[in-house]
Amino acid sequence: MESATTRSKPRRKIIYAGIVLRRRWCLRYWLILPVLYLIGLILCARPLSRLFFPLPPPGSVYHSHQIFHNLRLHILTDDSPAIQLSSLWMYKKLKIEKPCKITYEETRMEMSVNNGYLIVEANGGLNQQRSSICNAVAVAGFLNATLVIPRLEYHNVWMDRSHFDDIYDEQHFINTLAGFVRVTRELPTELMEQYDHEISNVPIVQVPAWSPISYYLEEVFPILRNQGLVRIAPFANRLSMYIPPDIQYLRCLTNYKALKFAPPISALAKNLIKRMIEKSPKSDGKYVSVHLRFEEDMVAFSCCIYDGGKKEQFEMDFVREKGWKGKFRRRGTVINPGLNRISGKCPLTPVEVGMMLRGMGFDNNTLIYLASGKLYQEERQLSPLLEMFPLLYTKESLASPQELAYFKGYSSRLAALDYAVCLFSEVFLTTQGGNFPHFLMGHRRYIYGGHAKTIKPEKQKLALLFHNTSISWQEIKDQVKVMLVESNREGLMMPRIKKSSRHNSIYKYPFPQCRCLQEAQNLTVNRANVGDVLDHQLKHII
Repeated sequence: MESATTRSKPRRKIIYAGIVLRRRWCLRYWLILPVLYLIGLILCARPLSRLFFPLPPPGSVYHSHQIFHNLRLHILTDDSPAIQLSSLWMYKKLKIEKPCKITYEETRMEMSVNNGYLIVEANGGLNQQRSSICNAVAVAGFLNATLVIPRLEYHNVWMDRSHFDDIYDEQHFINTLAGFVRVTRELPTELMEQYDHEISNVPIVQVPAWSPISYYLEEVFPILRNQGLVRIAPFANRLSMYIPPDIQYLRCLTNYKALKFAPPISALAKNLIKRMIEKSPKSDGKYVSVHLRFEEDMVAFSCCIYDGGKKEQFEMDFVREKGWKGKFRRRGTVINPGLNRISGKCPLTPVEVGMMLRGMGFDNNTLIYLASGKLYQEERQLSPLLEMFPLLYTKESLASPQELAYFKGYSSRLAALDYAVCLFSEVFLTTQGGNFPHFLMGHRRYIYGGHAKTIKPEKQKLALLFHNTSISWQEIKDQVKVMLVESNREGLMMPRIKKSSRHNSIYKYPFPQCRCLQEAQNLTVNRANVGDVLDHQLKHII
């Protein structure tokens, strides 16, 4: 028995030891299991959180101010070699598809025949009205009608009650078109009596957008002959871009020679240009112009979100309602700010413009003319741009309050000043689409040997570039320099003429269709020739 008892003791010890070990392992399991559970919960929760709270797509959120804050010292202390404005653009001989076959005499009309009077109302801003005027001259020439000086329509967005002779030199307009199209300031008395001496009493004829020239012959001409006059409103974009060469010549003649700015605009514009040139001795009078569309109404219309939080949202909702009366609240209207940014539809901010230009190689000695209206949150938005480019000027900083008195409260007159100063800059940077940059690019091609001398940033790529808050300054520089090379190449492009295209207009691409009007010249303005160029060679422009 003793021996059996003695033998059982080790077994008990083994059993007890096994129980203790099992308890210890169980205890470890109980400690490990919650940890494993938490890890599993986190792993499951992450995809679930992305399902319910997905990460914003790249390029959909505005981070540019944060990026500037992160890279500020790198940008301001960058001592890389600066761009030389005098050697920025490359030139080559333009390949004109067909030689000019239209002679000066072929475009002159038979002045003894008058089929009636054409009245048009030019709607929109400065350059949309300009296109309406050019189209009106073309239609009047085609119908052999007398054009009544176009009426400029007032709109609560542009807020400008200017008349034709407030913006353009009316007598120059009439004289330039003499022999091509008859132009009169008023209707004959006998016609005015029929409508109680009010042109607004003349019935309106509506014409579809982008109508071919044949539409005017088939639909408008019979009314003109029967009634002796026809009034068309609105008239923006009411004529196809593709029209016969002799009629296209009239459009070219109007845009590039007949529409000279009125004396008050022309005089101040020349002074502003001279002052910009005088301030840039280091670059031989060359400067950069930037068309910045970050006004309150533009930001509101874009429906893009920046970094102003609820205050910005409230202000933009108010501006949209005030300017467009429920347009953005209509049933079926979908507003997607993130998609707008990814698609490149958001106006660039001043800080984005500054980082892009500095990345391209423009240093802090670059002279910049800023063409813009009143910027949204102007002081805060301009502060980083002024840090990067302290030599920045506007019409308000170049001209005295007395000089600007004629322009105050008139958006088209102010835009005309910006147009003229931008026209003669060595570099033009456009930041948003629209008629202003398109007309300006075409005008620059017309006077600078076919080269637009324009930087047109790829905003979709910029949205992606400025989305990454950890991006390096070198990465930004590498990307935007590619955009500069592409702008140089596009500046020399001359698209083929297509009957169905609305985009290849003579306003943006004057050649080859306007070559019959004038051979391209390279009229670069500098300190030595500014007087001759502004006062003589380009007397038909400003």
